[in-house]
Parts: sequence; structure tokens; C-alpha cells
Amino acid sequence: MTWDQISILGLLSVTVVMFIWNRWRYDVVAGIALLAAIYLGIVDVDRAFAGFSHPAVITVACVLVISKALQNSGLVDIFLRVLAGARRSATSQIAANCGIVGCLSAFMNNIGALALMLPVTIRDAKKAKRRASKILMPLSFASLLGGLVTMIGTPPNIIIATIRQENLGQPFGMFDFAPVGLAVAVCGLLYIVTIGWRLIPVNGQEEAQDDRFQIARYLTEVRVTEGSLLINSTVGGLEKICENEVTVMAIIRHKRNRLAPSTAEKILEHDVLILQGDSESLQPLFASPGLVQVGDGDDDADKDAASDLLQSEEFKVVEVVIMPNSMMEGVMMRDLRLHDRYGINLLAVSRQGSTPMFRLARIRFRIGDVLLLQGADKTMEQTVSALGCMVLFSKARAFAIRTKSYVTPGVFALGIAAAAFGLVPVQIAFATTCVALILLKAVKLRDAYRSIEWPIIILLGCLIPIGEALHTTGATELISNGILSVAFDIPLWFLIALLIVVSMLLSDLIHNSPTAVLMAPLALSLAEAMQISPDPLLMAVAIGAASAYLTPIGHQSNTLVMGPGGYNFGDYWRMGLPLDIVIVSVAVPMILWVW
Repeated sequence: MTWDQISILGLLSVTVVMFIWNRWRYDVVAGIALLAAIYLGIVDVDRAFAGFSHPAVITVACVLVISKALQNSGLVDIFLRVLAGARRSATSQIAANCGIVGCLSAFMNNIGALALMLPVTIRDAKKAKRRASKILMPLSFASLLGGLVTMIGTPPNIIIATIRQENLGQPFGMFDFAPVGLAVAVCGLLYIVTIGWRLIPVNGQEEAQDDRFQIARYLTEVRVTEGSLLINSTVGGLEKICENEVTVMAIIRHKRNRLAPSTAEKILEHDVLILQGDSESLQPLFASPGLVQVGDGDDDADKDAASDLLQSEEFKVVEVVIMPNSMMEGVMMRDLRLHDRYGINLLAVSRQGSTPMFRLARIRFRIGDVLLLQGADKTMEQTVSALGCMVLFSKARAFAIRTKSYVTPGVFALGIAAAAFGLVPVQIAFATTCVALILLKAVKLRDAYRSIEWPIIILLGCLIPIGEALHTTGATELISNGILSVAFDIPLWFLIALLIVVSMLLSDLIHNSPTAVLMAPLALSLAEAMQISPDPLLMAVAIGAASAYLTPIGHQSNTLVMGPGGYNFGDYWRMGLPLDIVIVSVAVPMILWVW
């Protein structure tokens, strides 16, 4: 074993451990790994950043932009009408929602398809009075299954296709994944609809959607009377007295409402303040002389002020979920200063279906956290988008989406056709599609940049040179020879099953993209050592890398539904493990038959 082989295998081992440890985000880990590979002499300096020009990276970025345009195309309204009749039973509702998200994810990013259907599904669950937990995990799994069908359905397929082109001169085509992927997706969806959703444990912490936050018990109305120390102080000063654990939702002054007042707003005598916060946080206020609680008084008009405000046309309370790569991820509430910067108030946080037991100001936000935000109607949608969140439910009118409902799918279809018929390479076809959609104003340029998951792009750009180094140093040949020496007469079906299972396990622990980057060279080396076509082995890696069903961290779709569904970490394997067995059982014979 040479020094380069020892170095690359040691570096990869440390990298995988860091991915699993999850102390730093995966793009940071990938960047550290690339720099380490350069300093160790495994990756040439001239090739260090060649991964960012790789066709797989360009294609993934373009698919993300196209997914954003599809989200803006008004498809939600169409789905609402189609799904209205599917609420009669849980099975029909799950079948309809999963079928649609599966079809969408075959042609757009998995998370984009899930984000498109998540508000629709939650709204349907509310109307049918069903637990969201029984529907959201199946929806996430269906988004992953649908991605197996086409080359652009999931990043592992794109990576495998381009790696095949680099090594064999010809990539997998747009629909080369369909024979195996469609069979796996159909069987997986049948399992989810008939058996899978019944295996999801009933979480005792999950509450009905309307009662998730129980805001009413945290609303307090107080009147500022003569002699109060709060007179002529500011809203920001009041919140500071309560260590920023209390929010001033509104000031009622001379029968006029000042909603979500700024921190510079002065508090005057006779003001009625509507405050949100738990009883412990409010205690410093009641130590102030001249402050009385309206709820204990006899002014009926003021007594119902909070209730009236919640129905105000200007006052909007929205329920949002933190999306992957949101600016809020990993940040504490006090550091965001939502009120100062954006003029909105954070009323409550729900994590895994229950309210965290620690104080709001100390919460460090995570992907999938559900937040209740209050602010002005005019700016709320723009603010939610800037924060990287998605509206799940609005207590006022739903936000409207809409642009170019027919233009976007039409332009996208032309791009798919150009790639499928080999007129231009897929990355060129989709880059052209993106430019066309921007020129046609189907997606704003600002939204196009925001829609690209830059951590994924960094991850791929950094790991692709390391994946190439596995081959150039001979490490993959060393591993494949070791496998074959232990099991020289290993049958092909067993090898395919082994590649699928190993890729599945890696994908559950790290991420599907690095799994594909690291496992594809091994598949090529095994095929060369056995003197067989690499296609069945590459297809096995593609299926396994895209199948992360055992944990919420394997794929961002699983992470995204964790909060709204109220799931625990250990809930996923209950439905995911049998699904993995179904996938292996279907994929192995299909790969042998087709490839």
C-alpha cells in the first residue's frame, strides 16, 4: 500500500466520521477535506477547484432554479382542487398526496417537490381532522422515491450519470434510470400507502394543529396608569426589562391599534399593551407601580382587545417552517433581532411537535422548527422568504403565488426534450432553460440565486476531486481487490445487493451526494476487476445513495418534516427499514434484468 493510498483512505475515514458527528455543516467538512487532500499531495493544485465546473454541479444548480420556477407557477392551486376529493379516508389522502409529490420529484428537486406539497398536505390534514404525523413522513419518503425515475430527479442520479460519461465516454440518458427507478418507486409507494403509514408511532406529544402553540394562554393585556415607570419609556426598553422574553404585540391608544410597534415606539399613560410571554417572563413588569392587568378589570372593550386584534386585516399571524439553508439555521433568537431588523415578532416555537422547555431567547433554531410569526400583512411574505422559511399556515388569508403557470412547465418540457434526444448535453439544456425562465420573468433573478442550495454546490465541488483521487491513487482498486479476494466467487446479485445496502447506510448517516461521489469509483473498480459492465453496479449505487429512510439527517426532506410532523429521531426507521427491504428486493432483480 502506497503513501497516497494510505492518505486518501485515512482522509476519507476521518471525513465520514466528521459527517456523522455533524459538529460542523457538511459543506464545511467537505472544504476541510479538500484542503487536507491538497496539502497531503493527493489532489493536484491545478485540479483543486475543477469540481465546481463539473457537469453534475452545474446540472444540480440548474435543477434547483427550475424547481423554484415550478413552485411559482401556480401548481399549488391546481393540486388543491385535485386533492379536495381525496380526504374521505387516510389511505386515499396519503395515496393522492404521495402520488403527486412522487411525480413532481421525478422532474424537480426533491425538496422543491416536498415544499410545494407540504402546505397543501397540512391544510388537507387540518380539514380532514387527521394527525399530520401520519401523512408527512410518507410525503417525504415519496419525494425520495420519485427522484429515482429520471436522471434529474435526485443529485445521486446526476452524479452517477456524469461519472459514467467521464469513464465510459457516454452518460446515462434522461430516462435510463426509469426501468429500475419506476419499478422501485411504484412498489415503494404501494408499501407506503397500504402498510407503511400504519407503522408510524403515535407521538403523544403531537397536538392538533390549532393547539400546537396555545398562544392565548401567553397573551396578557395591561394598562399603563398614572405614575407607572414605563411612561415615556420605549417598547425596546420594556422588552429589555423582561430580558427580551416578552413581545409587545400591539399598543391600543385612543381606540386605535398600533400593531407590531417598533422598538423606538414610546409608551404613554393610559396605553393598553398586548403582551406575549409566559408568566415568569412577565413578572418584572408587574413589579412596576401604575401597571394593571386589563383582564382583571371591568372595561369589556379592552378586555377583548387581543381577540379582536387576531382578526384584524392588518395583523397577520403565520405559521412557518425553517427550510434547509435558511439564514436562521443554527442562530439564536436574540442574535437575529427579528423585531429590530424585520419588524416581526416571534410568538412561539414548536420543535418535533411540542413547545421547547427552554426560554425563547436561548433557542438555537434548526431546520424543521415551526415558528409562529406576527407582523404587518404588507411585508410578511417578503420577510418570510428573506428568512428562508416557508409558510405552512396563515391565520389570515393564504399567500398567493403566481406567475406564468403554463409558460414554466412548457419551457421546462423543451429543456427535458433537448436533453433526452441528445441535442445538447443536459447541463447546457438546463442552463438554457434557466436563462429562458429568468428572461420570461417566470422566476426573479434574486429568487433564482436564493433557490440554489449553495452548501450542496460547495459539497459537490469539494468532494468530486477527492472522488477522482480515489481512482487515480489506486485506492478503489485496492478496496475492490480486497473484496474479491475475500469472496472470489461472489454472485453478481449479491454484489449488487451489497452495493445498494452499503450506499443506503452511508446515505442515512452522511448525505446522498457524497455517498454517490465516494461509492461510484468503487463500483467502477469492482466492474473492472470482475471484467463486467459497470452499468449494473453504478445503477445499484444510484438506487442506494438516493434511499435515505432510516434517519431524519440522511436527507433534508426527512429533516424538513420532523418539526411539522412532531417526529422523534427513532421514528423514521420503523417505516423506513421495511421500505429499504422492499427497495432491495425489487431493485436487485430489476437491475439484473434491465442491465
